[in-house]
Amino acid sequence: MKNISTLCSFLFLLSIFISCGAPKIIKTEVLVIGGGTAGTAAAISSARLGAKTILLYENPWLGGMLTAAGVSAVDGNSKLPSGFWGEFRDSLVSHYKGEDRLKTGWVSNNMFEPAVGASILMGIAQKEAALSLYRGTWETIEETDQGWRISMEYNTTKIDVLATVVIDATELGDVAKEVGIPYHIGMDSQDRFNESIAPLKANNIIQDLTYVLILEEYDKPVTPIKPKGYLASEFYCATKNENCTKEMKRTLWPSEKMITYGLLPNKKYMINWPINGNDFYANGIDSNNEERQLLFEKAKLKSKQFLYYLQTELGFDRLGIAQSEFPTPDGLPFIPYHRESRRTEGIITLTINDISSPYKQPNPLYRTGIAVGDYPVDHHHDAHPEADDLPELYFYPIPSYSVPLGCLIPQNVDNFLVTEKSISVSNIVNGTTRLQPVVLQLGQAAGITAATAALNHLSPESINPRLIQKEFLNQGGYILPYLDVPKKHPYFFSYQRIGATGILRGTGKNVGWENQTWFYPDLVLKSGDIFLEEWRDVFPEPLPEKLTVVNVIQWLQKTIPSYKQPAWLENTTTVKNHFSFDAFTDSAPITRGQFAVLLDTLFNPFDRQIDLYGNFITKKYPS
Repeated sequence: MKNISTLCSFLFLLSIFISCGAPKIIKTEVLVIGGGTAGTAAAISSARLGAKTILLYENPWLGGMLTAAGVSAVDGNSKLPSGFWGEFRDSLVSHYKGEDRLKTGWVSNNMFEPAVGASILMGIAQKEAALSLYRGTWETIEETDQGWRISMEYNTTKIDVLATVVIDATELGDVAKEVGIPYHIGMDSQDRFNESIAPLKANNIIQDLTYVLILEEYDKPVTPIKPKGYLASEFYCATKNENCTKEMKRTLWPSEKMITYGLLPNKKYMINWPINGNDFYANGIDSNNEERQLLFEKAKLKSKQFLYYLQTELGFDRLGIAQSEFPTPDGLPFIPYHRESRRTEGIITLTINDISSPYKQPNPLYRTGIAVGDYPVDHHHDAHPEADDLPELYFYPIPSYSVPLGCLIPQNVDNFLVTEKSISVSNIVNGTTRLQPVVLQLGQAAGITAATAALNHLSPESINPRLIQKEFLNQGGYILPYLDVPKKHPYFFSYQRIGATGILRGTGKNVGWENQTWFYPDLVLKSGDIFLEEWRDVFPEPLPEKLTVVNVIQWLQKTIPSYKQPAWLENTTTVKNHFSFDAFTDSAPITRGQFAVLLDTLFNPFDRQIDLYGNFITKKYPS
């Protein structure tokens, strides 16, 4: 009897230890660590595919640089509303009741209040049944036989998560470092990727960060608080005025013009001014949290000094910290705006040459695109002490571009994806892939890839890239940045798919600040437009010398066995009626767009499998 009593007492105490002392274990298919711009999109996209998904986020707001860092003037992709970026923008238009109401400042066509953006993102996330939100921090991560095991703290409770696939969506790539993924910080040497605009030697210099200010206009002058260390002369050349006597590389604007740069709805002002303003140089990427916080306080001080300058020297005495934005003690954002992070080594590294000349590279990476961008290469280095000795990387012109899927998949680490600003790109390329619309799409693609891998018991690198691209297109994304083919175009999908085969190719160009790629669907098709070298097994018949409608139809009829030919391919009239083609007669020259639609419909060449380098393969991917 005594032994039974002792045993019961032991079991009771053991149960208390297990319930109170041991961490609770939660299983999930996808774990996204980091609730920033990419992490939010990744978690939502993963959950939408039905994968059980956890989003672990540290700050009160979702959205990262878009919201929690206050960078609520979106750079780029105004004419390429791809994927989750387009969805978020549509939500902003709905909230403010009109597209024109986002065009308040002159730096962007998409301006909004950070708190509004945060509310929209949280609202979208909370509607996803397969998504669980945990506000907390991660502590350790290890790979086990059961998957990734992550220890985290949530509401002062220790929780262990067992995840099939993990996505690092942290601001600085901290999880990738922890699992041993090689990475780079700072500028690459010119010879590393053969990028002519890179410095001759590598260095550890990163882009300036910024503690953004969100100001509002008050009915009467505010009482300015002079920050310690304030020197008005540090900001003399922020605007065009008589106090600025040094020679400048940048255009200086009058103060009245400068202040409206980041004008937001409801008379608020985003101050993220790079020209002798509140940019601050600090490299805390490899620092511990305490060291980072010390650097961030210095960046905050720089912004407070600039605010004092605006109030006292430039006469904006009615502008003060907005009270209705950030619920922080000082009214500043939760986090600084990081323009640069660790750059992990992925299966693919995107370089400036891949962007500038996508069709002339050893690997056709354009075929594997999962996000598009159109912003110039834009590096912020003016706050660095040696800024004058660094390469000039301010708005370097490029065509618009696609980011390859392989940039998100690290080498030699299974069931792990990297997104946000830590993807595998060169330092030069980070100057454009870091922008908000691209990062939203990168997160979306990471979420699609993680969910596809987890639900099908595959590793991300073994998935047919076409599966990810198909789902990305289905979720409103672009895989190629065609400016002249909007999502509402009736043949948007055909043009995207044919472009991604390389049979017909876009034309990239730079026009002023705009970086563009055009598909030109309405132009007359020329023989030099068509690239069929890798398709001779599908198209053994030579193309007709004259690419008229009737000649192309007859060529297609010769290519397809008669028993496989659809009824609508009988003649010009039946083809015209089937597709509602304009100006489609026997003798008319066929257009690029008409040719693309016919190839896409009859042969579906997009389904020919590719590897992560964009090369066609005979290996069968799991479907």
